Amino acid sequence: MRSFKVLLLVSALAVPSWWGFEARIPRHWHPWQPLTVDDPLTPVTRWKLRRLGDDPEGCLAALGTAPDDDLRVTPLDDHEPVAGCPLENVVRVHRAGVTFNASFVATCPLALAWTLYERHRLQPAAEAHFGTGVAHVVHYGSFACRGIYGREEGRPSEHATAEALDVATFRLADGREVSLQRHWEDDGARGDFLRAARDGACDLFGSVLGPDYNQAHADHLHFGMRGFRLCR
Repeated sequence: MRSFKVLLLVSALAVPSWWGFEARIPRHWHPWQPLTVDDPLTPVTRWKLRRLGDDPEGCLAALGTAPDDDLRVTPLDDHEPVAGCPLENVVRVHRAGVTFNASFVATCPLALAWTLYERHRLQPAAEAHFGTGVAHVVHYGSFACRGIYGREEGRPSEHATAEALDVATFRLADGREVSLQRHWEDDGARGDFLRAARDGACDLFGSVLGPDYNQAHADHLHFGMRGFRLCR
Protein backbone atom coordinates (compact mmCIF):
# COMPACT_ATOMS: atom_id res chain seq x y z
CA MET A 1 0.00 0.00 0.00
CA ARG A 2 2.86 2.37 0.88
CA SER A 3 4.47 1.78 -2.54
CA PHE A 4 1.15 2.43 -4.26
CA LYS A 5 0.77 5.75 -2.42
CA VAL A 6 4.29 6.77 -3.43
CA LEU A 7 3.51 5.92 -7.07
CA LEU A 8 0.37 8.03 -6.96
CA LEU A 9 2.31 10.94 -5.48
CA VAL A 10 5.06 10.73 -8.13
CA SER A 11 2.43 10.55 -10.89
CA ALA A 12 0.59 13.55 -9.49
CA LEU A 13 3.80 15.57 -9.45
CA ALA A 14 4.94 14.39 -12.90
CA VAL A 15 1.78 15.28 -14.83
CA PRO A 16 1.86 19.04 -14.23
CA SER A 17 5.63 19.00 -14.75
CA TRP A 18 5.16 17.41 -18.18
CA TRP A 19 2.42 19.86 -19.10
CA GLY A 20 4.69 22.73 -18.14
CA PHE A 21 7.56 21.28 -20.18
CA GLU A 22 5.32 20.63 -23.18
CA ALA A 23 4.05 24.21 -23.14
CA ARG A 24 7.63 25.41 -23.53
CA ILE A 25 8.40 23.29 -26.63
CA PRO A 26 8.46 25.54 -29.74
CA ARG A 27 5.72 24.62 -32.21
CA HIS A 28 8.21 23.69 -34.96
CA TRP A 29 9.83 21.15 -32.60
CA HIS A 30 6.58 19.83 -31.11
CA PRO A 31 5.51 16.66 -32.96
CA TRP A 32 1.81 17.13 -32.18
CA GLN A 33 1.46 20.83 -32.97
CA PRO A 34 0.01 21.68 -36.42
CA LEU A 35 2.46 22.43 -39.20
CA THR A 36 2.47 25.92 -40.73
CA VAL A 37 4.42 27.03 -43.79
CA ASP A 38 6.37 29.70 -41.92
CA ASP A 39 7.60 27.30 -39.23
CA PRO A 40 11.41 26.95 -39.24
CA LEU A 41 12.38 23.55 -40.61
CA THR A 42 13.52 20.94 -38.08
CA PRO A 43 13.93 17.15 -38.10
CA VAL A 44 10.33 17.01 -36.86
CA THR A 45 9.01 18.68 -40.05
CA ARG A 46 9.49 15.60 -42.21
CA TRP A 47 7.68 13.45 -39.63
CA LYS A 48 4.75 15.88 -39.60
CA LEU A 49 4.57 15.76 -43.39
CA ARG A 50 4.40 11.97 -43.41
CA ARG A 51 1.66 12.00 -40.77
CA LEU A 52 -0.48 14.32 -42.93
CA GLY A 53 -0.69 11.62 -45.59
CA ASP A 54 -3.55 10.14 -43.55
CA ASP A 55 -5.03 13.48 -42.51
CA PRO A 56 -6.49 15.35 -45.52
CA GLU A 57 -8.18 18.01 -43.38
CA GLY A 58 -5.03 18.66 -41.39
CA CYS A 59 -2.97 18.88 -44.57
CA LEU A 60 -5.34 21.37 -46.19
CA ALA A 61 -5.28 23.40 -42.97
CA ALA A 62 -1.47 23.50 -43.15
CA LEU A 63 -1.61 24.63 -46.79
CA GLY A 64 -4.09 27.29 -45.71
CA THR A 65 -1.41 28.95 -43.57
CA ALA A 66 0.36 30.19 -46.71
CA PRO A 67 -0.42 33.77 -47.75
CA ASP A 68 -3.28 33.89 -50.25
CA ASP A 69 -1.14 35.40 -53.00
CA ASP A 70 1.61 32.77 -52.57
CA LEU A 71 -0.37 29.60 -53.11
CA ARG A 72 -3.42 28.58 -55.10
CA VAL A 73 -4.61 25.00 -54.93
CA THR A 74 -7.91 23.24 -55.58
CA PRO A 75 -8.77 20.28 -53.32
CA LEU A 76 -9.91 17.25 -55.33
CA ASP A 77 -12.10 14.32 -54.39
CA ASP A 78 -10.48 10.90 -54.28
CA HIS A 79 -10.75 9.47 -57.78
CA GLU A 80 -9.21 7.00 -60.24
CA PRO A 81 -8.26 8.92 -63.42
CA VAL A 82 -6.65 5.80 -64.91
CA ALA A 83 -7.64 2.23 -64.07
CA GLY A 84 -5.27 0.82 -61.48
CA CYS A 85 -3.99 4.19 -60.27
CA PRO A 86 -6.39 5.63 -57.69
CA LEU A 87 -5.56 9.02 -56.20
CA GLU A 88 -6.28 9.96 -52.58
CA ASN A 89 -5.74 13.11 -50.56
CA VAL A 90 -4.88 15.14 -53.66
CA VAL A 91 -5.03 18.75 -54.79
CA ARG A 92 -4.41 20.58 -58.03
CA VAL A 93 -1.60 23.09 -57.67
CA HIS A 94 -2.09 26.17 -59.85
CA ARG A 95 0.69 28.29 -58.42
CA ALA A 96 2.86 28.56 -55.34
CA GLY A 97 5.26 31.42 -54.67
CA VAL A 98 6.32 30.66 -58.24
CA THR A 99 4.25 30.15 -61.35
CA PHE A 100 4.40 26.87 -63.27
CA ASN A 101 4.31 25.98 -66.95
CA ALA A 102 1.16 23.97 -66.14
CA SER A 103 -0.94 23.15 -63.11
CA PHE A 104 -0.44 19.66 -61.72
CA VAL A 105 -2.16 17.14 -59.47
CA ALA A 106 -0.25 16.24 -56.31
CA THR A 107 -0.94 14.58 -53.02
CA CYS A 108 -1.56 17.23 -50.41
CA PRO A 109 1.66 16.37 -48.53
CA LEU A 110 3.65 16.77 -51.77
CA ALA A 111 2.08 20.20 -52.37
CA LEU A 112 2.88 21.16 -48.78
CA ALA A 113 6.46 19.83 -49.00
CA TRP A 114 6.99 21.89 -52.18
CA THR A 115 5.62 25.00 -50.48
CA LEU A 116 7.96 24.54 -47.52
CA TYR A 117 10.90 23.78 -49.82
CA GLU A 118 10.26 26.80 -51.98
CA ARG A 119 10.00 29.22 -49.08
CA HIS A 120 12.78 27.87 -46.88
CA ARG A 121 15.31 26.41 -49.31
CA LEU A 122 14.79 27.24 -53.01
CA GLN A 123 14.30 31.00 -52.77
CA PRO A 124 17.12 31.53 -50.24
CA ALA A 125 19.44 29.52 -52.51
CA ALA A 126 18.49 31.67 -55.52
CA GLU A 127 19.04 34.87 -53.55
CA ALA A 128 22.42 33.64 -52.35
CA HIS A 129 23.68 32.68 -55.83
CA PHE A 130 21.99 35.27 -58.06
CA GLY A 131 20.74 38.08 -55.83
CA THR A 132 17.17 37.46 -56.99
CA GLY A 133 14.44 34.87 -56.55
CA VAL A 134 12.89 32.14 -58.68
CA ALA A 135 9.75 33.34 -60.46
CA HIS A 136 8.79 30.39 -62.68
CA VAL A 137 9.33 26.63 -62.67
CA VAL A 138 9.10 24.32 -65.68
CA HIS A 139 8.15 20.78 -64.69
CA TYR A 140 7.57 17.51 -66.55
CA GLY A 141 4.54 16.55 -64.51
CA SER A 142 3.51 14.78 -61.36
CA PHE A 143 0.93 12.08 -62.15
CA ALA A 144 1.59 9.24 -64.59
CA CYS A 145 0.07 5.79 -64.18
CA ARG A 146 3.22 3.74 -64.74
CA GLY A 147 5.98 1.76 -63.11
CA ILE A 148 9.40 3.14 -62.28
CA TYR A 149 11.42 4.36 -65.29
CA GLY A 150 8.28 4.38 -67.41
CA ARG A 151 7.78 0.62 -67.37
CA GLU A 152 4.26 -0.70 -67.78
CA GLU A 153 4.86 -3.49 -65.27
CA GLY A 154 6.77 -3.83 -62.02
CA ARG A 155 6.93 -1.60 -58.99
CA PRO A 156 4.67 1.46 -59.36
CA SER A 157 6.39 4.80 -59.64
CA GLU A 158 5.74 7.57 -57.14
CA HIS A 159 4.13 9.32 -60.10
CA ALA A 160 1.43 6.64 -60.19
CA THR A 161 0.04 8.10 -56.96
CA ALA A 162 0.94 11.75 -57.68
CA GLU A 163 3.59 11.68 -54.96
CA ALA A 164 6.41 13.13 -57.06
CA LEU A 165 7.17 16.19 -59.19
CA ASP A 166 9.87 16.35 -61.89
CA VAL A 167 11.41 19.82 -62.29
CA ALA A 168 13.49 20.70 -65.35
CA THR A 169 14.09 24.48 -65.34
CA PHE A 170 14.07 27.42 -62.95
CA ARG A 171 13.44 30.89 -64.35
CA LEU A 172 14.66 33.76 -62.21
CA ALA A 173 12.81 37.02 -61.59
CA ASP A 174 15.27 38.86 -63.88
CA GLY A 175 14.56 36.45 -66.77
CA ARG A 176 17.64 34.23 -66.55
CA GLU A 177 17.04 30.50 -66.88
CA VAL A 178 18.76 27.68 -65.05
CA SER A 179 18.27 24.31 -66.70
CA LEU A 180 19.19 20.88 -65.37
CA GLN A 181 20.05 19.67 -68.85
CA ARG A 182 22.29 22.63 -69.76
CA HIS A 183 23.72 23.82 -66.47
CA TRP A 184 24.17 20.90 -64.07
CA GLU A 185 27.88 20.59 -64.90
CA ASP A 186 28.53 24.36 -64.82
CA ASP A 187 31.32 25.44 -62.48
CA GLY A 188 29.72 28.83 -61.88
CA ALA A 189 26.60 30.13 -60.14
CA ARG A 190 24.12 28.12 -62.19
CA GLY A 191 25.67 24.77 -61.37
CA ASP A 192 26.19 25.70 -57.73
CA PHE A 193 22.56 26.79 -57.46
CA LEU A 194 21.22 23.56 -58.96
CA ARG A 195 23.23 21.44 -56.56
CA ALA A 196 22.08 23.62 -53.66
CA ALA A 197 18.48 23.23 -54.89
CA ARG A 198 18.87 19.46 -54.78
CA ASP A 199 20.67 19.31 -51.44
CA GLY A 200 18.19 21.67 -49.78
CA ALA A 201 15.31 19.32 -50.58
CA CYS A 202 16.77 16.20 -49.04
CA ASP A 203 15.37 16.53 -45.53
CA LEU A 204 11.86 17.43 -46.74
CA PHE A 205 11.28 14.86 -49.48
CA GLY A 206 11.79 11.12 -49.21
CA SER A 207 13.69 10.90 -52.51
CA VAL A 208 15.47 13.65 -54.44
CA LEU A 209 17.06 12.36 -57.65
CA GLY A 210 18.97 14.22 -60.34
CA PRO A 211 21.67 13.84 -62.96
CA ASP A 212 24.11 12.28 -60.48
CA TYR A 213 21.68 9.41 -59.91
CA ASN A 214 21.30 7.97 -63.40
CA GLN A 215 20.73 8.88 -67.04
CA ALA A 216 16.95 8.75 -66.62
CA HIS A 217 17.22 11.87 -64.44
CA ALA A 218 19.79 13.70 -66.55
CA ASP A 219 17.44 16.59 -67.36
CA HIS A 220 15.38 17.02 -64.20
CA LEU A 221 15.20 16.83 -60.43
CA HIS A 222 12.73 14.31 -59.06
CA PHE A 223 11.10 15.38 -55.79
CA GLY A 224 9.29 12.37 -54.30
CA MET A 225 7.57 11.70 -51.00
CA ARG A 226 8.38 8.01 -50.53
CA GLY A 227 11.51 6.63 -48.96
CA PHE A 228 13.79 8.27 -46.45
CA ARG A 229 16.45 10.74 -47.54
CA LEU A 230 17.53 9.13 -50.80
CA CYS A 231 19.40 12.12 -52.16
CA ARG A 232 21.52 11.81 -55.30
